[in-house]
Amino acid sequence: MPAMEIGIDSFAILPQDAQPANQRAAAARMEQLLTEIETADRAGLDVFGLGEHHRQEFLDSAPTLILAAAAARTKSIRLTSAVTVLGAADPVRVFQQFATLDLISKGRAEIVVGRGSSIEAFPLFGYSLNDYDDLFTEKLGLLLRVRDATHIEWSGRFRPALTGQGIYPRPLQDKLPIWLGVGGTPQSFVRAGMLGLPLMLAVIGGRYEQFRPLVDLYREAGLRAGHAPETLRVGLHTVGFVAPTSKEAADIFYPGWAQMMSVVGRERGWSLPTRRDFDVMRSDKGTFLIGDPDEVAGNLMRANHILGGLSRVTFQMSTASADHEAMTAAITLLGEKVATVVRSATA
Repeated sequence: MPAMEIGIDSFAILPQDAQPANQRAAAARMEQLLTEIETADRAGLDVFGLGEHHRQEFLDSAPTLILAAAAARTKSIRLTSAVTVLGAADPVRVFQQFATLDLISKGRAEIVVGRGSSIEAFPLFGYSLNDYDDLFTEKLGLLLRVRDATHIEWSGRFRPALTGQGIYPRPLQDKLPIWLGVGGTPQSFVRAGMLGLPLMLAVIGGRYEQFRPLVDLYREAGLRAGHAPETLRVGLHTVGFVAPTSKEAADIFYPGWAQMMSVVGRERGWSLPTRRDFDVMRSDKGTFLIGDPDEVAGNLMRANHILGGLSRVTFQMSTASADHEAMTAAITLLGEKVATVVRSATA
């Protein structure tokens, strides 16, 4: 098995004290984000992903544009979505955008598609949440067909039929990588396995042990469908941050995380986060990879063992208050300290 890939996912969150109407603050944050991607490239990280949200706290409503700007400023790092909300998008346009990104980046583009835990895109683009799963199922099927052939004939419920038109441009890579992003729904794990798609598991709480049966379900479904074991790759997206000391990492990350989770929690009816909850989640009883380099590497290897072998781990470092200098320092430590240890242990 190749060494584990290590990377970062960002939601391009505006600073906590920035007003949504302050476009100078938004432009400054965008420049910081591009600098962070450059830093990740220089630090030797494998991948940088951007989420997709359509609300005032975030700047990632058009992630392929940001990734294209990053492609022109980087050399080696792979560039991906995290995730593309496919049910509220046109699969043909999604493919064209990422194929174009692949040409700009000289073969470094990937897509992580998912149903999306943030649902604001559906009413924004005129889709009914009553069709939430049907939209994703149909559009994923179309995206995979478009990836595999330039001219296809296709018809469905949610977009006009295709009658053999050419879909261009084609990517530089022979087969544009498409991962399936999942949360905790068993049917999503089975779907990824049956399609033979690499799996990106998003974990924002709980314990790794509770996700192992679902990962096993994915692998079993893939093997039953005839896919080779080595193609059934498992990735992990989880909250993470690195600093020279464990206390420093926690103290830097907690305020912005608490602010972000308070906003989401009020909308979804969750209990408000506490520092005690946070500290439990970053201990060996939780799933957060937050601490000094040795602590983070150790907990990452623990996750790798519990989940039966991981091909990729991406750290969700975005918070509402993370200092840019602390963020770039964390990215450098992740690449130069944590990733070096983990790759050596997993190669």
